[in-house]
Formats: sequence, structure tokens, C-alpha cells
Amino acid sequence: MTRSTRISAAQARRIAVAASGLDGAVPGERGRVGPRTLERAIGRLGLLQLDSVNVFERSHYLPLLARLGPYDRPALDRLLHHDHGRSLGAYTEYVAHEAAVIPVADWPLWAWKRREPMRGSTDAWAAEHATLIDDVRAEFAERGPMRPSEMEHPAHERLPGGWWNKSDAYWATAILFRRGELVTVGRSRFERRYAVADAVLPEAARAELGAVDAHRTLVGRAAIALGIATVDDLADYHRLPIADTKVAIAALVDAGALEPVEVEGWGRPAYRSVCARSPRAVRSTALLSPFDPLVWHRPRAERLFGFAYRISIYTPAAQREHGYYVLPVLVDDHLVGRVDLKSDRKAGVLRVQHAHVEPAHAERAGELAERVAPSLREAAAWQGLERVEVAGAGTWAREVAAAV
Repeated sequence: MTRSTRISAAQARRIAVAASGLDGAVPGERGRVGPRTLERAIGRLGLLQLDSVNVFERSHYLPLLARLGPYDRPALDRLLHHDHGRSLGAYTEYVAHEAAVIPVADWPLWAWKRREPMRGSTDAWAAEHATLIDDVRAEFAERGPMRPSEMEHPAHERLPGGWWNKSDAYWATAILFRRGELVTVGRSRFERRYAVADAVLPEAARAELGAVDAHRTLVGRAAIALGIATVDDLADYHRLPIADTKVAIAALVDAGALEPVEVEGWGRPAYRSVCARSPRAVRSTALLSPFDPLVWHRPRAERLFGFAYRISIYTPAAQREHGYYVLPVLVDDHLVGRVDLKSDRKAGVLRVQHAHVEPAHAERAGELAERVAPSLREAAAWQGLERVEVAGAGTWAREVAAAV
């Protein structure tokens, strides 16, 4: 039997950073960014995870900032049809990882998921409300693309109680979206605008791709985006079943697209994409969204970088250790710290509400703060803010305040 290639922990980190497109992400050294560059960057990642929190900036904008530097956010909005037009463009959305932007051309890759049963309680609700679901589908067919808030169905009443207290008609649109009967043609004020799939999808996107072929394609893409990964990592990228992921991995190994490897300290089988570069060093300084592909699978972030990370936006305030909207900080091939950012648009200030340096890098806190300061100033300018202020506490706050 052929022995697996052995790879050091440091080499694995460099492979992962380079595969993610973050190698060379250095403030001030990146060129102009146009629509084609945005398209290539999205293509490299495969998707952009969506999240509604905008205390600093909504998540789907941030992976592109980290990799490309300052870009024109309205250009991305136009590309994704956010607040622009009512027709289907080159991108739509689906539950690919979590709710995410995907290319329309990838719609066939998710046919298997659209056919799957939903959670038991959801399927039971759908069966109980089948007539309502039919009515909602008919309203979209008659009226064309619209937001759920624009529905005229009597079951779409305005309810108190905030985000989660939605009408039955709203939940009917969510089920139709999950089934693929409604597709997202864009967003308006970050609310989805839906249309009937059969009315707007191009013929090529209506093709039915079998689950085995789809899983193999998705695992292959995940392997390229991650560079080096375990079975769990590859499954998590598109939230695939583990058993199906293992079948896809075996096929990709047989096809020569994946190479089994042993990574120092991982203690489990790993696989390297044959497309992955293995640089001797990487240069990078980036502020990462909590939903950036480099860190969104928390066990992989801990395995690769020794970085224990839990998102804080769902944590009660009294239990937050590092703040609310906490971004991991990448310097070269290490996650060296984390910063809690808030865009105070009224005051024109990017507020660093907490800054923490990882204990393993504490001796370099001043040097690392100097490396990170340009990224903070860059982010502030990109947001149209005048300055950066470090207003909070943390083990890194003094050094970051001095550097900015």
C-alpha cells in the first residue's frame, strides 16, 4: 500500500491560506477591483454566506474585502441584484452551507436537497397548510417577482414581535424556496425578492443532476477552496451528509483529483487537492468575517490555527468574552487575534470595541498591531468613515490604539 504524504502543521496552514485566496491579501498592495474580479473571487469561493447583522457590515461583503481590498459595494449589489431590478441575474440563493449566494448555473447541483424531506415539524406544517402554500405559489405566478412583505394574501397579516414572528404566508414562501419552487431574483433592503422558478430560470439551470454526481462536484469544489481538509471539513463546506461525502472523496481519489495526506497533529485522515499550491511562505493581513470560509467550520479553525472561536452575536451580553461582532485577524499564516468592530456611521468612526491578541502571539503584540492597523484604516475608509478609534478593553487594545 502507498504511504500517505506527510505534511507539517505549518505547511498545512500555508496551503489553506493560499487556497482560500488570502495569500497576498496585503493592504495597499492590491489593484483595482471591477465586476469581473468580483465574479472570479465569488467563483473561487463557490458561494457567499449571508447574514443580516450589519453592526460593522453584512457578512457577504467581507470575504471579498479581505481578499481584494476596497471595492465598490454598489458594484456587488448590482451583480447580485440587491436593490437593483426585479429580474434574475447570474446569481441566486439557496441553502448551500447556510443561506448563501450561489451562481444560477449551480442550481442543478442542489436538486437532491430540494427533493429531501425537511425537518419533521416543517413537513408536518407544510402538509397542514398545503392550501395556503398553493395560494402563495399562485400569487407569485400571477403577480411576478416580489418580496414576501408585498403579498396580498389574507394570511399575510402584520404581526408584532419582531423578526421571528412572521405570518403563515411568509413561512409558506420559505417552504417554497426550500423546495425550489420559488427562487431568489435579488433583494430589496435585504429582504428577498422571489419569483416562480419555472418562470425565470434558464433552461440549463432546470437540468436535474443526480445526487452522486452533485456530491462529487461539490466535494471537489470544497477541496479546491480549502486546499487541505478532513472528511468533516469537506462535508461542512456545503453541509453534505458524511456518508455521501466519503463516497465522493473515494471517487475523487480514484480520479486523481485528491491525494490522501497525513498532517502533523491532526490525528485523522486528510486530503489535499491536486490543485493546491504549497507556498514556502504567505503574506497576508486580513479581517475575517465570522462567516468567512477560512474560519466558518470552527473545528477546522482550531485544528489549523489553534484558534478556538465561537461567534458572539448569539451569546448573552454578560457571557461575551471578546465582544459582539468579533472578527478573527489573519496575519500571514496565523490567526493572531480578534477585534470587535462597529461602524458608527453617524460619528464617522470605525470603533474597535475590543481587541484581543492570542496568547501564543502576545510577545509580538506591538509588531502585529502595526501589521493590522492598515487593514483597520482600509476598512474604515471603505465604509466611508473618517477614522478608527479603539474604545474598548482587551489584551491587544493598547497596542492597536497606538498603531492606528
